[in-house]
Amino acid sequence: MASAASSSSSAPLLRVLALAVAVLALCGAEARPPPPLHGVRPLAFDEGYAQIFGSTNLALHGDGRRVRLALDESTGAGFVSQDLFLHGFFSAAIKLPADYAAGVVVAFYLSNGDVYEKTHDELDFEFLGNVRGREWRVQTNVYGNGSTHAGREERYDLPFDPTDDFHHYSILWTSQRIIFYVDETPIREVVRTAAMGAAFPSKPMSLYATIWDGSAWATLGGRYRVNYKYAPFVAEFADLAIRGCAVDPTTDHRSAAAAASSCDARSSLESLAVPAEQRAAMVAFRRSHTSYSYCHDRRRYPVALSECGAGAGLLPGRMFGLDGMKQHRRHRARRGAQDDAM
Repeated sequence: MASAASSSSSAPLLRVLALAVAVLALCGAEARPPPPLHGVRPLAFDEGYAQIFGSTNLALHGDGRRVRLALDESTGAGFVSQDLFLHGFFSAAIKLPADYAAGVVVAFYLSNGDVYEKTHDELDFEFLGNVRGREWRVQTNVYGNGSTHAGREERYDLPFDPTDDFHHYSILWTSQRIIFYVDETPIREVVRTAAMGAAFPSKPMSLYATIWDGSAWATLGGRYRVNYKYAPFVAEFADLAIRGCAVDPTTDHRSAAAAASSCDARSSLESLAVPAEQRAAMVAFRRSHTSYSYCHDRRRYPVALSECGAGAGLLPGRMFGLDGMKQHRRHRARRGAQDDAM
């Protein structure tokens, strides 16, 4: 009986100790990236990437499969793929800097600006830091043949805190479409139209990841700048995956395009496009989380650009103001009340 009583009295203590150990283990553990998307094998850093700037502000961890980029008063940091690609699926699990991050820009993107200075192509994920208590904003953009005068930006609020854990951000680029994904959800599709012409990216690009000071514009038009009292700002990248059509940079552009067309078929890139069952998820995300759409910005584009009538996830114009910004319900209600009064 004494033995049973002793065991009974010690049981609560053991449960408390077990809970304490679990909490300590959780607090001491680093966030782990989710499984790779679409079964694409991630590359170690030295298998497919090279540092482009930042000196010691780029650090490798986990046998070179995790990269930390830091921004401090001296510099930001960045890396680039060792190969050029004409089409492919490009993905990374990213964890953004926490706390105050106004003016900080983290970018995951494709570009050939180093090769085609005046006619470059670009596909962007840009993460725009914000003041404490406000969420990071995510911006996607598409440039083709130097069409920077016709920005194709969309911005979104995320349904999670991107500083808490890793999330996948991916770009699918084929000869027919461009799709941006957050985790498994497609959030934007740009379908190639004849009217787009060279504005649809069609030249080989490299894959980049960078962190840098965007004080002049990133947070509320430059109203809030980077405060280096909170430095270093650290972004983590893992699961750096590429399933793409690598091309020889010395190859003629037309030859590269022919080779890429064959590669598209071999890599089954179109099979990664938005399946029917994901279109509803895309529409739901876009309706809930799109905060700016160039397709509805009538101050910039009195006539919408040609691709705004194509692709999945088209949004109703009543969601947006003339500046392309999403209208909050209270603003619509106030406007409706004013209309009724008139």
